[in-house]
Amino acid sequence: MVPWGGLSCCLSAAAPYLLGRSSGRDAEVLKTVTRVNQLKELAQLLDLESKMIPIIVTISGRVGSETPINCQHSGLRGVIVEGTAEQHFLKHNDAGSWIQDSALMLSMCKEVPWYLDDETGRVYVVGARGAVGFALTVGSEVFEESGRSIVRGTLDYLQGLKMLGVKRIEQVLPTGSSLTVVGEAVKDDIGTIRIQKPQKGPFYVSPKSIDQLVSNLGKWTRWYKYASFGLTIFGVFLITKHAIHYYLERRRRWELRRRVLAAAAKRAGSDNEDSTLKAENGTGTNQDCVMPDLCVICLEQEYNAVFIQL
Repeated sequence: MVPWGGLSCCLSAAAPYLLGRSSGRDAEVLKTVTRVNQLKELAQLLDLESKMIPIIVTISGRVGSETPINCQHSGLRGVIVEGTAEQHFLKHNDAGSWIQDSALMLSMCKEVPWYLDDETGRVYVVGARGAVGFALTVGSEVFEESGRSIVRGTLDYLQGLKMLGVKRIEQVLPTGSSLTVVGEAVKDDIGTIRIQKPQKGPFYVSPKSIDQLVSNLGKWTRWYKYASFGLTIFGVFLITKHAIHYYLERRRRWELRRRVLAAAAKRAGSDNEDSTLKAENGTGTNQDCVMPDLCVICLEQEYNAVFIQL
């Protein structure tokens, strides 16, 4: 029988191992990116470097925009605003009870051109929503109860529904937030510098510093390696346990078979001696002597029971 449990653990260990290698490579790449301490240095760096080779840099600053968005519910000013509206209601199921459910009514996103500013210069950021580590802050979360219209409530009830209200969530990237961006630095024809996603390379937008990003990737690399090692050891243990059990079972059967054959041979020899003595004394019979099957425990009496594996 194949030890599927042990083999599954050993094969599953490949997943965290590969994830650990990927995280380790990402950490090494982040260590090699060019760190720009002041944004004014980025313009000088782009002038010195060849325009044919993409430059991967990391910069830090505070979020700003010339045309920020005024959030409707939270009153914050942001550069990226996402809003969702969910209708919450009770639904009558087939069992006759009411269960709570929700449905998405509205999903919108607004974004204006924005930049990072460190008081020495400005660098625009493009495509931040697709970057690793990007997350918006929940600006407001409001629940608006449904109206108490008798006609509307009756119609909904006949359809098996009880409207509870609308939950509105507003997420925002507020101005003044501190961010670290890792990406490709480019300068257009009018001299505007921006950071964008490179065709090949890292692209991060995170409130954490570059050192914290490298440290977190290193931590995840170690955890993935520990998980892979643990699964491998457990899988090898299961396979070894199965192999030992299989060996002992085969050995037990072989020993039992050897004992039965030896006892049968001994019994047959004893019967032949008795037959020879009877023949010499003239007391033999013409009927063949049938050897009974022996019990595998005592090897003396004829067996009277069998074991059936269910």
